Amino acid sequence: MKPTPIKREIVDQLISGLGIQDFSKATIREVKQVAAMAEKASGVEYIKMEMGIPGLPAAQVGVDAQVKALRDGIAHSYPDIQGLPELKREASRFVKAFIGVDVAAEGCVPVCGSMQGTFASFLTCSQADHRRDTVLFIDPGFPVQKMQLQVQGVKYETFDVYDYRGAKLGPKVESYLRQGNICAIVYSNPNNPSWVCLTEDELQQIGRLATQYDAIVMEDLAYFAMDFRQDLSVPFQPPYQPTVARYTDNCMLLISGSKAFSYAGERIGVVCISDKLFHRHYPDLAARYEGLPFGLVFSTRMLYALSSGTSHSAQYAMAAMLRAASDGTFHFRDDVRVYGERARRLKEIFLRHGFHIVYDRDMDQPIADGFYFTIGYPGMTSGQLAHELMYYGVSAISLTTTGSHQEGLRVCTSFIEDHQYQLLDERLANFGRNEE
Repeated sequence: MKPTPIKREIVDQLISGLGIQDFSKATIREVKQVAAMAEKASGVEYIKMEMGIPGLPAAQVGVDAQVKALRDGIAHSYPDIQGLPELKREASRFVKAFIGVDVAAEGCVPVCGSMQGTFASFLTCSQADHRRDTVLFIDPGFPVQKMQLQVQGVKYETFDVYDYRGAKLGPKVESYLRQGNICAIVYSNPNNPSWVCLTEDELQQIGRLATQYDAIVMEDLAYFAMDFRQDLSVPFQPPYQPTVARYTDNCMLLISGSKAFSYAGERIGVVCISDKLFHRHYPDLAARYEGLPFGLVFSTRMLYALSSGTSHSAQYAMAAMLRAASDGTFHFRDDVRVYGERARRLKEIFLRHGFHIVYDRDMDQPIADGFYFTIGYPGMTSGQLAHELMYYGVSAISLTTTGSHQEGLRVCTSFIEDHQYQLLDERLANFGRNEE
Protein backbone atom coordinates (compact mmCIF):
# COMPACT_ATOMS: atom_id res chain seq x y z
CA MET A 1 0.00 0.00 0.00
CA LYS A 2 1.53 3.31 -1.08
CA PRO A 3 1.86 6.07 1.55
CA THR A 4 -0.68 8.89 1.71
CA PRO A 5 -0.59 12.28 3.51
CA ILE A 6 -2.96 10.96 6.19
CA LYS A 7 -2.48 7.40 7.34
CA ARG A 8 -5.25 5.21 6.03
CA GLU A 9 -5.87 3.60 9.42
CA ILE A 10 -6.64 7.00 10.96
CA VAL A 11 -9.38 7.74 8.45
CA ASP A 12 -10.73 4.18 8.45
CA GLN A 13 -10.94 4.01 12.25
CA LEU A 14 -12.75 7.34 12.41
CA ILE A 15 -15.28 6.29 9.77
CA SER A 16 -15.86 2.99 11.54
CA GLY A 17 -16.12 4.69 14.92
CA LEU A 18 -18.90 6.94 13.67
CA GLY A 19 -20.83 3.90 12.47
CA ILE A 20 -20.67 4.89 8.81
CA GLN A 21 -21.06 1.63 6.87
CA ASP A 22 -21.23 3.10 3.36
CA PHE A 23 -19.22 6.28 2.83
CA SER A 24 -21.18 7.11 -0.33
CA LYS A 25 -24.16 7.75 1.98
CA ALA A 26 -22.27 9.77 4.60
CA THR A 27 -24.03 13.04 5.34
CA ILE A 28 -22.42 16.45 4.97
CA ARG A 29 -22.03 16.73 8.75
CA GLU A 30 -20.50 13.25 8.99
CA VAL A 31 -17.92 13.99 6.29
CA LYS A 32 -17.13 17.28 8.02
CA GLN A 33 -16.69 15.47 11.34
CA VAL A 34 -14.36 12.83 9.90
CA ALA A 35 -12.25 15.54 8.24
CA ALA A 36 -12.00 17.60 11.42
CA MET A 37 -11.06 14.60 13.55
CA ALA A 38 -8.56 13.27 10.99
CA GLU A 39 -6.95 16.70 10.73
CA LYS A 40 -6.55 16.83 14.50
CA ALA A 41 -5.25 13.26 14.77
CA SER A 42 -2.76 13.57 11.91
CA GLY A 43 -1.73 17.21 12.19
CA VAL A 44 -2.22 17.49 8.41
CA GLU A 45 -4.34 20.32 7.05
CA TYR A 46 -7.50 19.28 5.21
CA ILE A 47 -8.80 21.01 2.10
CA LYS A 48 -12.44 21.14 3.13
CA MET A 49 -14.95 21.15 0.29
CA GLU A 50 -17.89 19.37 1.91
CA MET A 51 -19.86 22.16 3.62
CA GLY A 52 -21.83 24.79 1.75
CA ILE A 53 -21.04 27.56 4.22
CA PRO A 54 -20.35 31.11 3.02
CA GLY A 55 -16.66 31.90 3.13
CA LEU A 56 -17.07 35.68 3.02
CA PRO A 57 -17.87 38.34 5.64
CA ALA A 58 -21.54 39.10 6.22
CA ALA A 59 -22.88 42.07 4.26
CA GLN A 60 -22.06 45.16 6.32
CA VAL A 61 -25.31 46.92 5.41
CA GLY A 62 -27.17 44.08 7.11
CA VAL A 63 -24.94 44.00 10.17
CA ASP A 64 -25.33 47.75 10.69
CA ALA A 65 -29.12 47.59 10.43
CA GLN A 66 -29.38 44.63 12.79
CA VAL A 67 -27.08 46.20 15.39
CA LYS A 68 -29.11 49.42 15.27
CA ALA A 69 -32.35 47.47 15.72
CA LEU A 70 -30.91 45.69 18.75
CA ARG A 71 -29.63 48.92 20.25
CA ASP A 72 -33.03 50.47 19.71
CA GLY A 73 -34.50 47.71 21.90
CA ILE A 74 -36.20 45.47 19.34
CA ALA A 75 -35.02 42.27 21.06
CA HIS A 76 -37.72 42.59 23.72
CA SER A 77 -40.57 42.37 21.18
CA TYR A 78 -42.04 39.35 19.46
CA PRO A 79 -42.04 39.79 15.68
CA ASP A 80 -45.30 39.83 13.76
CA ILE A 81 -45.91 36.32 12.42
CA GLN A 82 -46.53 37.83 8.97
CA GLY A 83 -43.18 39.61 9.11
CA LEU A 84 -41.81 43.12 9.50
CA PRO A 85 -43.85 45.34 7.13
CA GLU A 86 -40.68 47.04 5.89
CA LEU A 87 -39.10 43.67 5.03
CA LYS A 88 -42.23 42.51 3.22
CA ARG A 89 -42.26 45.67 1.09
CA GLU A 90 -38.55 45.40 0.29
CA ALA A 91 -38.84 41.70 -0.57
CA SER A 92 -41.64 42.47 -3.02
CA ARG A 93 -39.54 45.26 -4.52
CA PHE A 94 -36.43 43.04 -4.72
CA VAL A 95 -38.37 40.37 -6.61
CA LYS A 96 -39.49 43.01 -9.09
CA ALA A 97 -35.98 44.48 -9.37
CA PHE A 98 -34.00 41.26 -9.93
CA ILE A 99 -36.56 38.65 -11.06
CA GLY A 100 -38.85 40.94 -13.01
CA VAL A 101 -42.15 39.61 -11.64
CA ASP A 102 -44.78 41.04 -9.28
CA VAL A 103 -45.43 39.44 -5.91
CA ALA A 104 -47.48 41.46 -3.42
CA ALA A 105 -45.83 42.38 -0.12
CA GLU A 106 -48.42 40.37 1.83
CA GLY A 107 -47.17 37.19 0.13
CA CYS A 108 -43.52 37.80 1.13
CA VAL A 109 -43.11 36.05 4.47
CA PRO A 110 -39.82 36.00 6.42
CA VAL A 111 -38.56 32.64 7.63
CA CYS A 112 -35.64 31.35 9.71
CA GLY A 113 -33.59 30.67 6.59
CA SER A 114 -34.74 28.76 3.52
CA MET A 115 -34.44 25.55 5.53
CA GLN A 116 -37.43 26.56 7.63
CA GLY A 117 -39.05 27.95 4.51
CA THR A 118 -38.94 24.59 2.75
CA PHE A 119 -40.08 22.73 5.89
CA ALA A 120 -43.15 24.94 6.26
CA SER A 121 -43.78 24.83 2.50
CA PHE A 122 -43.68 21.04 2.48
CA LEU A 123 -46.18 20.94 5.34
CA THR A 124 -48.57 23.31 3.61
CA CYS A 125 -48.32 21.79 0.13
CA SER A 126 -48.68 18.19 1.34
CA GLN A 127 -51.83 19.01 3.34
CA ALA A 128 -53.54 21.11 0.66
CA ASP A 129 -55.15 18.19 -1.17
CA HIS A 130 -55.34 14.68 0.31
CA ARG A 131 -55.15 13.19 -3.18
CA ARG A 132 -51.71 14.76 -3.68
CA ASP A 133 -49.40 13.35 -1.05
CA THR A 134 -46.04 13.19 -2.86
CA VAL A 135 -43.30 15.73 -3.61
CA LEU A 136 -41.31 15.56 -6.87
CA PHE A 137 -37.62 16.51 -6.78
CA ILE A 138 -35.79 17.52 -9.93
CA ASP A 139 -32.44 16.24 -8.73
CA PRO A 140 -29.62 16.45 -7.87
CA GLY A 141 -30.55 18.56 -4.88
CA PHE A 142 -29.96 19.52 -1.28
CA PRO A 143 -30.02 16.27 0.74
CA VAL A 144 -31.60 17.82 3.85
CA GLN A 145 -34.85 18.60 2.02
CA LYS A 146 -35.51 14.89 1.69
CA MET A 147 -34.68 14.49 5.37
CA GLN A 148 -37.35 17.10 6.11
CA LEU A 149 -39.92 14.99 4.27
CA GLN A 150 -38.72 11.91 6.13
CA VAL A 151 -39.31 13.75 9.41
CA GLN A 152 -42.79 14.76 8.23
CA GLY A 153 -43.67 11.33 6.88
CA VAL A 154 -44.32 12.73 3.40
CA LYS A 155 -43.55 10.66 0.31
CA TYR A 156 -41.39 11.85 -2.56
CA GLU A 157 -40.33 10.92 -6.08
CA THR A 158 -37.10 11.97 -7.75
CA PHE A 159 -35.27 11.89 -11.05
CA ASP A 160 -31.79 13.00 -12.11
CA VAL A 161 -31.97 15.91 -14.56
CA TYR A 162 -28.66 14.84 -16.15
CA ASP A 163 -30.30 13.12 -19.15
CA TYR A 164 -33.43 15.29 -19.33
CA ARG A 165 -32.37 18.78 -20.31
CA GLY A 166 -34.13 20.97 -22.85
CA ALA A 167 -37.12 19.50 -24.66
CA LYS A 168 -36.77 16.24 -22.68
CA LEU A 169 -37.52 17.90 -19.34
CA GLY A 170 -41.23 18.58 -19.82
CA PRO A 171 -42.20 15.02 -20.81
CA LYS A 172 -40.17 13.62 -17.92
CA VAL A 173 -41.88 15.89 -15.38
CA GLU A 174 -45.28 15.14 -16.91
CA SER A 175 -44.69 11.39 -16.54
CA TYR A 176 -44.89 11.95 -12.76
CA LEU A 177 -47.60 14.61 -12.72
CA ARG A 178 -50.07 12.57 -14.74
CA GLN A 179 -50.19 10.05 -11.88
CA GLY A 180 -52.22 12.65 -9.96
CA ASN A 181 -50.38 12.38 -6.64
CA ILE A 182 -47.76 15.16 -6.92
CA CYS A 183 -48.44 18.15 -4.67
CA ALA A 184 -45.17 20.05 -5.22
CA ILE A 185 -42.18 20.21 -7.56
CA VAL A 186 -38.82 21.20 -6.04
CA TYR A 187 -35.53 22.28 -7.60
CA SER A 188 -32.75 24.80 -6.99
CA ASN A 189 -31.61 27.26 -9.65
CA PRO A 190 -28.61 27.54 -9.87
CA ASN A 191 -28.53 23.94 -8.79
CA ASN A 192 -26.93 22.59 -5.64
CA PRO A 193 -24.73 20.55 -6.27
CA SER A 194 -24.30 20.48 -10.05
CA TRP A 195 -24.55 24.23 -10.72
CA VAL A 196 -26.83 23.45 -13.66
CA CYS A 197 -28.97 26.50 -14.41
CA LEU A 198 -32.43 25.75 -15.82
CA THR A 199 -33.26 27.94 -18.80
CA GLU A 200 -36.35 30.07 -19.34
CA ASP A 201 -37.58 27.46 -21.85
CA GLU A 202 -37.21 24.64 -19.31
CA LEU A 203 -38.90 26.73 -16.61
CA GLN A 204 -41.74 27.49 -19.02
CA GLN A 205 -42.26 23.74 -19.48
CA ILE A 206 -42.36 23.24 -15.71
CA GLY A 207 -44.71 26.18 -15.19
CA ARG A 208 -47.13 25.08 -17.89
CA LEU A 209 -47.30 21.57 -16.44
CA ALA A 210 -47.69 22.86 -12.86
CA THR A 211 -50.76 24.81 -13.97
CA GLN A 212 -52.14 21.95 -16.06
CA TYR A 213 -51.77 19.37 -13.28
CA ASP A 214 -52.36 21.75 -10.35
CA ALA A 215 -49.01 21.20 -8.64
CA ILE A 216 -47.13 23.87 -6.66
CA VAL A 217 -43.57 24.73 -7.70
CA MET A 218 -41.10 25.42 -4.88
CA GLU A 219 -38.24 27.29 -6.56
CA ASP A 220 -35.19 27.33 -4.28
CA LEU A 221 -33.16 30.46 -5.08
CA ALA A 222 -30.50 29.94 -2.42
CA TYR A 223 -27.78 30.95 -4.92
CA PHE A 224 -29.68 33.94 -6.22
CA ALA A 225 -28.31 35.56 -9.41
CA MET A 226 -25.03 33.60 -9.08
CA ASP A 227 -24.88 32.46 -12.71
CA PHE A 228 -21.89 34.65 -13.50
CA ARG A 229 -22.16 34.04 -17.26
CA GLN A 230 -24.85 36.72 -17.31
CA ASP A 231 -24.95 40.20 -15.82
CA LEU A 232 -27.91 39.87 -13.46
CA SER A 233 -26.70 42.70 -11.25
CA VAL A 234 -28.63 45.75 -12.49
CA PRO A 235 -31.93 46.27 -10.63
CA PHE A 236 -35.10 46.78 -12.68
CA GLN A 237 -33.28 45.96 -15.93
CA PRO A 238 -33.07 42.67 -17.85
CA PRO A 239 -31.60 40.12 -17.94
CA TYR A 240 -33.37 38.90 -14.81
CA GLN A 241 -32.90 35.83 -12.65
CA PRO A 242 -34.72 33.04 -14.55
CA THR A 243 -37.89 31.93 -12.77
CA VAL A 244 -40.92 29.69 -13.13
CA ALA A 245 -43.03 32.57 -11.74
CA ARG A 246 -43.32 33.96 -15.27
CA TYR A 247 -45.18 30.83 -16.38
CA THR A 248 -47.45 29.74 -13.52
CA ASP A 249 -49.40 31.20 -10.60
CA ASN A 250 -48.73 28.02 -8.59
CA CYS A 251 -45.34 28.94 -7.18
CA MET A 252 -43.33 29.80 -4.10
CA LEU A 253 -39.93 31.50 -4.42
CA LEU A 254 -37.48 30.84 -1.60
CA ILE A 255 -34.94 33.66 -1.26
CA SER A 256 -32.15 33.14 1.26
CA GLY A 257 -29.89 35.62 2.98
CA SER A 258 -27.24 32.95 3.52
CA LYS A 259 -25.24 32.79 0.28
CA ALA A 260 -25.93 35.93 -1.77
CA PHE A 261 -25.54 38.15 1.32
CA SER A 262 -23.27 35.83 3.39
CA TYR A 263 -25.78 36.16 6.24
CA ALA A 264 -26.07 32.47 7.06
CA GLY A 265 -25.57 32.73 10.81
CA GLU A 266 -28.69 34.77 11.49
CA ARG A 267 -31.01 32.29 9.74
CA ILE A 268 -33.01 34.69 7.63
CA GLY A 269 -34.82 34.29 4.33
CA VAL A 270 -38.11 35.13 2.65
CA VAL A 271 -40.70 32.88 1.03
CA CYS A 272 -42.51 34.80 -1.72
CA ILE A 273 -45.87 33.21 -2.52
CA SER A 274 -47.55 34.17 -5.78
CA ASP A 275 -50.62 36.34 -5.31
CA LYS A 276 -53.11 33.79 -6.63
CA LEU A 277 -51.69 30.93 -4.57
CA PHE A 278 -51.52 33.07 -1.42
CA HIS A 279 -55.28 33.72 -1.58
CA ARG A 280 -56.32 30.30 -2.84
CA HIS A 281 -58.71 28.28 -0.68
CA TYR A 282 -58.07 24.55 -0.68
CA PRO A 283 -60.99 22.56 0.80
CA ASP A 284 -58.65 20.31 2.82
CA LEU A 285 -56.77 23.26 4.31
CA ALA A 286 -60.01 25.14 4.96
CA ALA A 287 -61.48 22.17 6.83
CA ARG A 288 -58.37 21.75 8.95
CA TYR A 289 -57.50 25.41 9.57
CA GLU A 290 -60.75 27.34 10.05
CA GLY A 291 -61.25 28.29 6.42
CA LEU A 292 -57.90 30.05 5.98
CA PRO A 293 -56.38 30.46 2.52
CA PHE A 294 -53.05 28.88 1.56
CA GLY A 295 -50.85 31.87 2.43
CA LEU A 296 -52.28 32.37 5.90
CA VAL A 297 -52.07 28.65 6.66
CA PHE A 298 -48.37 28.89 5.76
CA SER A 299 -47.73 31.84 8.09
CA THR A 300 -50.27 31.75 10.93
CA ARG A 301 -50.32 27.99 11.33
CA MET A 302 -47.12 26.35 10.03
CA LEU A 303 -44.60 29.08 10.88
CA TYR A 304 -46.38 29.99 14.10
CA ALA A 305 -46.24 26.38 15.26
CA LEU A 306 -42.58 26.01 14.24
CA SER A 307 -41.00 29.13 15.72
CA SER A 308 -43.57 31.82 16.52
CA GLY A 309 -41.92 34.04 13.94
CA THR A 310 -38.49 34.90 12.60
CA SER A 311 -35.67 36.63 14.50
CA HIS A 312 -36.83 40.22 14.83
CA SER A 313 -33.47 41.96 14.48
CA ALA A 314 -32.47 39.73 11.52
CA GLN A 315 -35.56 40.94 9.69
CA TYR A 316 -34.20 44.49 9.90
CA ALA A 317 -30.91 43.23 8.45
CA MET A 318 -32.64 41.47 5.56
CA ALA A 319 -34.81 44.50 4.82
CA ALA A 320 -31.74 46.74 4.67
CA MET A 321 -29.84 44.37 2.37
CA LEU A 322 -32.77 43.98 -0.02
CA ARG A 323 -33.39 47.73 -0.05
CA ALA A 324 -29.74 48.58 -0.76
CA ALA A 325 -29.59 45.96 -3.53
CA SER A 326 -32.74 47.31 -5.18
CA ASP A 327 -31.46 50.89 -4.79
CA GLY A 328 -28.25 49.89 -6.56
CA THR A 329 -26.03 50.93 -3.63
CA PHE A 330 -25.20 47.34 -2.54
CA HIS A 331 -23.70 45.29 -5.36
CA PHE A 332 -24.00 41.87 -3.74
CA ARG A 333 -22.93 39.99 -6.88
CA ASP A 334 -19.58 41.76 -6.84
CA ASP A 335 -18.89 40.29 -3.40
CA VAL A 336 -19.82 36.68 -4.23
CA ARG A 337 -18.18 36.62 -7.67
CA VAL A 338 -15.02 35.30 -5.95
CA TYR A 339 -16.70 31.87 -5.77
CA GLY A 340 -16.69 31.70 -9.56
CA GLU A 341 -12.98 32.51 -9.71
CA ARG A 342 -12.23 29.83 -7.11
CA ALA A 343 -14.23 27.28 -9.09
CA ARG A 344 -12.31 28.13 -12.27
CA ARG A 345 -8.94 27.58 -10.58
CA LEU A 346 -10.02 24.40 -8.79
CA LYS A 347 -11.48 22.85 -11.94
CA GLU A 348 -8.22 23.46 -13.78
CA ILE A 349 -6.30 21.57 -11.08
CA PHE A 350 -8.70 18.63 -10.96
CA LEU A 351 -8.83 18.32 -14.76
CA ARG A 352 -5.04 18.41 -15.03
CA HIS A 353 -4.82 15.39 -12.73
CA GLY A 354 -7.21 13.13 -14.62
CA PHE A 355 -10.54 14.06 -13.02
CA HIS A 356 -13.54 15.11 -15.06
CA ILE A 357 -16.49 17.45 -14.45
CA VAL A 358 -19.58 15.26 -14.05
CA TYR A 359 -22.27 17.86 -14.80
CA ASP A 360 -20.19 19.68 -17.38
CA ARG A 361 -22.75 21.26 -19.71
CA ASP A 362 -25.70 23.61 -19.51
CA MET A 363 -27.40 22.72 -22.76
CA ASP A 364 -24.98 24.06 -25.40
CA GLN A 365 -22.79 25.96 -22.91
CA PRO A 366 -20.08 24.84 -20.49
CA ILE A 367 -21.33 24.78 -16.90
CA ALA A 368 -20.90 28.09 -15.07
CA ASP A 369 -18.21 28.62 -12.44
CA GLY A 370 -19.80 29.19 -9.07
CA PHE A 371 -20.33 28.02 -5.51
CA TYR A 372 -20.33 24.30 -6.41
CA PHE A 373 -19.16 21.95 -9.12
CA THR A 374 -18.95 18.18 -9.52
CA ILE A 375 -15.98 15.88 -10.13
CA GLY A 376 -15.49 12.23 -11.01
CA TYR A 377 -12.50 9.95 -11.53
CA PRO A 378 -12.27 7.05 -14.00
CA GLY A 379 -13.06 3.66 -12.50
CA MET A 380 -14.20 4.96 -9.12
CA THR A 381 -17.67 5.08 -7.62
CA SER A 382 -18.82 8.05 -5.60
CA GLY A 383 -18.16 6.30 -2.31
CA GLN A 384 -14.75 5.02 -3.33
CA LEU A 385 -13.60 8.44 -4.50
CA ALA A 386 -14.88 10.27 -1.43
CA HIS A 387 -13.22 7.73 0.85
CA GLU A 388 -9.92 7.66 -1.05
CA LEU A 389 -9.54 11.44 -1.17
CA MET A 390 -9.91 11.58 2.61
CA TYR A 391 -6.47 9.88 2.80
CA TYR A 392 -5.11 12.86 0.86
CA GLY A 393 -6.66 15.48 3.11
CA VAL A 394 -9.44 16.40 0.67
CA SER A 395 -13.05 16.19 1.88
CA ALA A 396 -16.18 16.37 -0.30
CA ILE A 397 -19.62 14.74 -0.29
CA SER A 398 -20.78 11.97 -2.57
CA LEU A 399 -23.26 12.79 -5.33
CA THR A 400 -25.23 9.74 -4.15
CA THR A 401 -26.56 11.78 -1.21
CA THR A 402 -27.94 14.46 -3.55
CA GLY A 403 -30.19 12.17 -5.57
CA SER A 404 -27.77 12.07 -8.49
CA HIS A 405 -27.38 8.83 -10.43
CA GLN A 406 -23.88 9.84 -11.57
CA GLU A 407 -20.64 8.74 -9.94
CA GLY A 408 -18.70 11.58 -8.38
CA LEU A 409 -18.46 14.23 -5.69
CA ARG A 410 -19.74 17.71 -4.97
CA VAL A 411 -17.02 20.30 -4.50
CA CYS A 412 -17.81 23.52 -2.60
CA THR A 413 -15.55 26.51 -3.23
CA SER A 414 -16.48 28.60 -0.22
CA PHE A 415 -13.66 27.71 2.19
CA ILE A 416 -10.74 27.52 -0.23
CA GLU A 417 -7.80 29.67 0.82
CA ASP A 418 -5.09 31.01 -1.48
CA HIS A 419 -2.35 28.68 -0.26
CA GLN A 420 -4.55 25.61 -0.80
CA TYR A 421 -4.44 25.67 -4.60
CA GLN A 422 -0.80 24.56 -4.57
CA LEU A 423 -1.56 22.13 -1.77
CA LEU A 424 -4.37 20.57 -3.77
CA ASP A 425 -2.16 20.37 -6.85
CA GLU A 426 0.49 18.46 -4.91
CA ARG A 427 -1.96 16.09 -3.27
CA LEU A 428 -3.78 15.25 -6.49
CA ALA A 429 -0.42 14.59 -8.16
CA ASN A 430 0.32 12.17 -5.32
CA PHE A 431 -3.14 10.64 -5.73
CA GLY A 432 -2.54 10.16 -9.45
CA ARG A 433 0.83 8.47 -8.93
CA ASN A 434 -0.68 6.09 -6.39
CA GLU A 435 -3.53 5.20 -8.73
CA GLU A 436 -1.22 4.30 -11.63
